[in-house]
Formats: sequence, C-alpha cells, structure tokens
Amino acid sequence: MTKKGPIGVFDSGIGGLTVAKAIRELLPNEDIIYFGDTAHLPYGEKSAEAVQQYASAITQFLIEKKGCKVIVIACNTASSLAFKEVVKAAKGRAEVINVIDPLVDYIGEQMFDKLGVIGTRGTIQSKVYSTKINAVFPKVDVVELATPLFASMIEEGFIHNDISHSIIEGYLKDEKLVHIEGMVLACTHYPLIKDEIAEFFNHKVEIIDASVLVAQRVKVVLQKEDLLCKVSRGASKFYMSVYTNSFARSTEHFFGNELIFEEMDLWSN
Repeated sequence: MTKKGPIGVFDSGIGGLTVAKAIRELLPNEDIIYFGDTAHLPYGEKSAEAVQQYASAITQFLIEKKGCKVIVIACNTASSLAFKEVVKAAKGRAEVINVIDPLVDYIGEQMFDKLGVIGTRGTIQSKVYSTKINAVFPKVDVVELATPLFASMIEEGFIHNDISHSIIEGYLKDEKLVHIEGMVLACTHYPLIKDEIAEFFNHKVEIIDASVLVAQRVKVVLQKEDLLCKVSRGASKFYMSVYTNSFARSTEHFFGNELIFEEMDLWSN
C-alpha cells in the first residue's frame, strides 16, 4: 500500500457511483478506480456463492492489476454476503471498507424507536442490518422490506417518472412501514431515488443513505494508516464487465464528460 495507490470501488452496476462521487468530493486528491459488474447485475438476485465469487475476482483485479490501497464494497448485497471473502482476497494488501458498518454506526448515534430498511432480496434475507443494530440497541424496532425492482428500475433509467412513482408506492405502502421514523436505503442504487422516497413519506421520515458516511470512513482509514494522497491528482477510471449505455450515461452524470471507460471481462479465461 502506497499513498499514490488508487481507491478501488465496486458494485454490480451504477449504484456504487453514489459512493464514488461522495469519495471524490471529500477526497479530491485521490485517484479512484470504479468497477461496475454489469454482466451480473443485480447482485441481490444472485446466490451468496456467486456474489462471493464475483466480489473476490474484482478485488483481486483492483489490487493486483491496479494497485488499489483501499477496496470499497459499494454494494449492500456484496457487503452482507461477501465481506469476509473480499478481506481474504485482499490478503492484507489493501484496506477493505463495506457500506454497512458506517451506516449502522450512524444509526446507533440517533434515537429511533422504529426504523425501516429497504434493499435487495439478498441484503434483506441476510438480516445484516437488524442483527447488527439490535445487537447494540435491542429496543429499536427494525422492519426490513425487500424492494427488488428498485435496482433494475434505476439501472434502466426509470427515475422521477410515472413508472418509478408507481413502483415506489407499490412497495412503500406496506403496512409494516407504518410509523417508521427513519428509512435506511440498504442499496447504493437507492440514493438516486432518495427524493422520491422522501416525497412518498411527505418528508416526515429521515432517509438515510451510506454514500457520505462511507466516504468519511474512507478518509478516517486513510488518515489512520498514513495513506492520504497529499499531491493533487484526482484521476478517475471506470471499468465495466459488459459495456452498457446506461452505465456510461450515469457515470457522465456523476463525473462529467471526457471519462475513461474500459470493458473488462474477468471471468472468460
């Protein structure tokens, strides 16, 4: 690990771009390499074994081929199902940060009586949020709801329109979410519809996403390990396992034009 090494960020698609953007804004000197595993999205519909295999291969690529000093698992499903495998694949050559722990730490600082959690089937079935939150704060009523169509809807660009409004309402009118005080967006895609979710709850529910919290955790880790880049660099490169126009458009939306994209198949050899 060196100070000049980039920060590696990966997700199954465009969702992790919210995390990468937050890191860029907080740490403008750092190089960022983003890997969107578009060939296998969404991870929430895949088996734990498959997600672990994908995450491990991407981690090895980011460390061995790109020299990343930090690996950010910018995906709740991979964070819940494959964190141990990513740490194992890193072999101490890079710091590993998931999107769950910083968010759970934040929740622990608040005073919620009832908290909603929405995410992919994989994340919700893992019960990682309710388990971690109730381990420290057993009196918090944590209700979890799988919203599997959200990620695919966002990947296809259905945001802020009648389709997204209808799908959001169809899920969030579930009776188990009545009287929640906070809503955890347990998928890094979901901040892209954060405003629509807030509108559904008439802006009376705190909508909690991990992007800024994860970026802050990255900074803390880099400071602790004396790995902050002090030289103005701030380059970004984006890999995808299969090229998609939606990935390119979304990336340009977050990071501007004149970006470097490269298709990278890690599984066909």
